[in-house]
Amino acid sequence: MDRRHFIGTAITGSIFAKSNIVFAKPTTEPKINVFSKTLHWIPDYHKLAETVAAIGFDGIDLTVRPDGHVIPERVEEDLPKAVEACQKAGIGMPMIVTNILEATPLTEHVLRTASALGIKHFRMGWYQFDMKKDILAQVATFEEKMRGVAQMSKKYNISAEYQNHAGLFLGAAVWDFEPILKKINSPFLGCQYDVHHATHESETSWEVGFRIIRPYIKSIAIKDFRRVPNADKIVKEGCPLGQGVVNYGKYLSLLKQYNVSVPVTMHFEYKLGGAENGAKTITVEPGVVTSAMKKDLMVLKGWMKDNGL
Repeated sequence: MDRRHFIGTAITGSIFAKSNIVFAKPTTEPKINVFSKTLHWIPDYHKLAETVAAIGFDGIDLTVRPDGHVIPERVEEDLPKAVEACQKAGIGMPMIVTNILEATPLTEHVLRTASALGIKHFRMGWYQFDMKKDILAQVATFEEKMRGVAQMSKKYNISAEYQNHAGLFLGAAVWDFEPILKKINSPFLGCQYDVHHATHESETSWEVGFRIIRPYIKSIAIKDFRRVPNADKIVKEGCPLGQGVVNYGKYLSLLKQYNVSVPVTMHFEYKLGGAENGAKTITVEPGVVTSAMKKDLMVLKGWMKDNGL
């Protein structure tokens, strides 16, 4: 055991011993978590957890990446503190968001620590295509990197989840990503399905992509957007849940039809004084942000209840 591993394990064990952390038994009921990017203006873990609990979320989808709530290089020191704060506030931390793209020593530190703390899901970073290079050759390279992540995830019993992010990224169209998942065929590698990005990429045919990727969905992200005029073009603009173009009626019915019951992470990408962009200092009162979050959460809970989810 190397020195860093020993120190990290010792610290983690100490945190568990002092806080008597007990993780709730898993259930089939989807847990609704909040992506902590919108709460970067609350750096204190205890205040963060208390705020999230007061809003009504079941847990936190914590940023463990550069400029996040936990810096990857400090994961062994700080992630146990964040988990302890959640437990004291009566909420969970089933998932984290990382920038992991390949199996490296730092990746191993993050996954080992997260797994030891009972975290079962992590979102990966995104593989971006270089338009000056052969696309299919890049897909093959991305597949090998993803295979390494899957192997390391298996070692630590944690699920690696890649988001279908709109743009020049692997997985934006879904068709290029599903064959990779099929080839690797690992229960420790899947998709964090984002219907918002799927709709932006393919507003009239996103359901086809959903049905293709559905067997590999390990978690889902929730947010909405609308299209607005800007100068001489139409642009995408984030908005409160239910005020945009994402067809949540259809989407939730599909989740019900296929019995997709996985952790949920809610994102907030409309104007909230900079909070939507992960700002450490926001230009609106904190209550503006938390009230918007609570309103969207109530909307989602209502929809889920109506759909029997």
